Amino acid sequence: MPPFPNPVMASFMLFTSVHIHDIACALPEEVISSAELEQRLGPLYERLRLPTGRLELMTGIRERRVWPAGMLPSEASALAGQAVLERTGFDPARIGALFHCGVCRDCLEPATATAVHRRLGLSPEVLNFDISNACLGVLSAMLTAGAMIDQGAIQAALVVTGEQSRPLLDATLQHLLHDPAITRQSSKNAFASLTIGSAAAAVLLTHASVAPGHRLLGGASLANTRFNDLCRGTADQGMDGGARPLMQTDSEELLLRGVETARDTWAAFKRKLGWNETTPDVVCTHQVGRIHRERLYQAIGIDPARDFSTIETLGNCGSASLPATVALAETAGRLRPGMRLAMLGIGSGINCTMLGLEW
Repeated sequence: MPPFPNPVMASFMLFTSVHIHDIACALPEEVISSAELEQRLGPLYERLRLPTGRLELMTGIRERRVWPAGMLPSEASALAGQAVLERTGFDPARIGALFHCGVCRDCLEPATATAVHRRLGLSPEVLNFDISNACLGVLSAMLTAGAMIDQGAIQAALVVTGEQSRPLLDATLQHLLHDPAITRQSSKNAFASLTIGSAAAAVLLTHASVAPGHRLLGGASLANTRFNDLCRGTADQGMDGGARPLMQTDSEELLLRGVETARDTWAAFKRKLGWNETTPDVVCTHQVGRIHRERLYQAIGIDPARDFSTIETLGNCGSASLPATVALAETAGRLRPGMRLAMLGIGSGINCTMLGLEW
């Protein structure tokens, strides 16, 4: 049975005057390979008779990056925000809103956006707050900012995120190594946490009259919250040096339901935007894993050759994953003027958002 009645009436926004002036990412220097993680998990692998190499084989992730211990999400977000402002030479005084969109945040209160606002030295008039939507935070903020710009409320918005994966990786390793009740079956719910990497990204959106850029055409969103229990983190807490978060993920069911939701979101998206499977020249997705990518493209009928992937070297960087992938696609020369880009995001919850851009 399909998860939704057909045709699906997804929420949709069309924009007339919104530009993506630039997208930038900031990446940590420290690299942790999947082989290194498995080496650290040697006692567990031996006790459960797990084959080495399974982490990279199952996910396609060769390595991921991590920020230094104790580095706050706001620090990473500010690095990306500063990068996009320096690259463009855009006057920060013209920014009307700042959104911080990370899964990770400095603390429960106040909003991490306030720390980024301070680090970037933005004007007191800049509206700032957090938008939290699992791995879809940046796309949700882009829709919010786009609507504000199109309506004339602001001229420009800065969307930032900084994901700090080290505390989750460390806590997961300790949990797997020191909980004697862990079995082959129960260990599966923790292994998704070993795919997580650190990164930061920033998106500068403007009104078309303010600065040149890549046109944001519109976006479709669909919620499938019957399955919001498939990926759960521990109680809300900050990501300082003392954080010990854990995450339990039913990866197989989340993959199945997420791809179903994406299939129906894509049907609504292409119907509203007038696109088909051959319209996007480049497709960037939220980077989850090799099998996820294969199943997604099979479900929506897009040639995987149009995909630009970073999963092999960055892992799953939460809300920074998709915008960082777009930034790296442009750096690699895959995105050129006149091309059409599809940004496809699926987040636990389950929510799906897809954006169309004209580069």
